[in-house]
Amino acid sequence: MNERDSEQVAQTFSERGYTLTPDEQDADAILINTCSVRDQAEQKALGKMGMMGKYREKRSHVVFGFMGCMAQSRGSELFDRIAHLDLVVGTQKYHRVFDYVDGILSRRLEARMDEVGSEMVTARVEDEVIKVNQDRVISARVVDTEEEEGSQNTIRDHIPREQQQATAFVSIMQGCNMRCSFCIVPDTRGKERGRPIADIVEEVKNLVSKGVREVTLLGQIVNLYGRTEFEKVNGKSPFVQLLEAVHDVEGLERIRFTSPHPIGYRDDLVEAFTYLPKLCSHIHFPMQSGSDRILKLMRRPYKNEKFLSICAKMKEARPDLAITTDIIVGFPGETEEDFQETLKCMKEVGFDNSFIFRYSKRKDTPAAEMDGQLSEKVKEERNQALLRVQEELTTKKNAALIGTLQQVLCEGPSKTNKERLSGRTSQNKIVIFNGDAREFTGRLVNIRIEDSTGYTLYGSPELE
Repeated sequence: MNERDSEQVAQTFSERGYTLTPDEQDADAILINTCSVRDQAEQKALGKMGMMGKYREKRSHVVFGFMGCMAQSRGSELFDRIAHLDLVVGTQKYHRVFDYVDGILSRRLEARMDEVGSEMVTARVEDEVIKVNQDRVISARVVDTEEEEGSQNTIRDHIPREQQQATAFVSIMQGCNMRCSFCIVPDTRGKERGRPIADIVEEVKNLVSKGVREVTLLGQIVNLYGRTEFEKVNGKSPFVQLLEAVHDVEGLERIRFTSPHPIGYRDDLVEAFTYLPKLCSHIHFPMQSGSDRILKLMRRPYKNEKFLSICAKMKEARPDLAITTDIIVGFPGETEEDFQETLKCMKEVGFDNSFIFRYSKRKDTPAAEMDGQLSEKVKEERNQALLRVQEELTTKKNAALIGTLQQVLCEGPSKTNKERLSGRTSQNKIVIFNGDAREFTGRLVNIRIEDSTGYTLYGSPELE
């Protein structure tokens, strides 16, 4: 979701005459879109921004800003951490970023051309304070973390690409109402707000007209899309209605979505996989824990039996389905017995991949104040144990694909080797193969799998 939000901000700059640069040393504005799900992400963002202050020494006009969840959560206190910071913009104000940055930058560049002496010039615009100091650097501390009605409808534009883009993310909603005890998202993203189906479909049509063949629908709890705004129709939830409408877009080959919640995984969504062939044979389905006791402490309103039942129904509806998941290890109070329940569930489902995270305290969440906080040593030991189990599962599953023919959507040159191409199967497995990017990008290609190195498959095209 952060990647999609960043693209929206970048598009507004590109549309208004700015150029994106891959080298931060050349930038006139440097913005970091932040995540608050784990403390490590926040510390990484703070460290990166701190290091970039050196660019102010030679290029005094450069604007530095934080966007996103950490900006929403910490607000003006970030100015105390980063002396050269100019801008803090929350999750409902991405569409305002350009105006803030362009305003600060314009004033700084004008000040360099004017002969401003050592006097101080100040002006106030809403929450913004602008100063011209003795070094002729206009300092600005702009904070905008207020809620804004309709902000979910502003994440709709995409950066024009010189080369064909095979896949794209489409934001369908913002916010979350669930209040899991470990999660800060309801505070940083606000309440659930869905975009109209017609607007989403129009965005998908525009993407397809530019060569996109696969879209991933994004939401904090994507399968609960529209539950507070839209009605069920013929027993179908708003999310299934949306899937059907997107499925009807001519020229679109594949549909993915992330991430669903077990309480919203009803029979109508399971059934959709039996009659909507463009839905990929993959779901990312966060389990979080295999222990009912820990799930209750997490405020996850389902039991492990329910989670397993949904997985079984999905595999019945789509036999070639791949399931990936999120797991939090070392949650407060997690005993060895609880941990073994998670291991057992991993093996029973046979996840194709798992994103495993050591529990991290998040500000103002109930879990941060719970008794039974585990040591980092215990969390790391359990984390490594889960990783070993997942590696065994993934290696075995991918090895079984050697010799098979897989349909792969080519996304273009591989990120790790530009001489080769990369794509994904319907099950979201990465496949590396040889070929001409101009010929294959955006095409569904039959690839004979020849090798596997754990998480990556290798093969050769079999052309008709």
